Amino acid sequence: QGELRGVYRLRNPVAPLVAARAESIDIDLRRIDDVLRQGSSQADVTLVEGAGGWRVPITNDVDMGALAKRIALPVIIVARATLGTINHSLLTVEAVEREGCTVAALILSRRPEDSRDFALSNCEQISAQWRGRVLVYEGSDAILRPLF
Repeated sequence: QGELRGVYRLRNPVAPLVAARAESIDIDLRRIDDVLRQGSSQADVTLVEGAGGWRVPITNDVDMGALAKRIALPVIIVARATLGTINHSLLTVEAVEREGCTVAALILSRRPEDSRDFALSNCEQISAQWRGRVLVYEGSDAILRPLF
């Protein structure tokens, strides 16, 4: 099972293309396809983590959005529950849907130091502008169960 996880584990917390270059690695999308195909046949749930955002480059020609479209799984958008998330989240939803991908949910991730009321207010404002599922994650995985 180990070979079906972490196809690319890059050390630096930067765009995958930048991190891969720093480690002299070429990201091979066919390798990702092969691992997904093999893993999906053995799993009840398949999660593909995208790092950094919808337009972050993976290769010279492919960004996270293009990878998501290629994989054709529903997208879960995770955003901070803090200031600026309404605009950022709605723009990301718009970009994902414009690419023809399905948004399974938007999850606002609230850290313990973040205001709960502010996070819930952000959730309410986003829900008023987008009809999809908007959740506030506060540390309990129970909120994620309906997605699987």
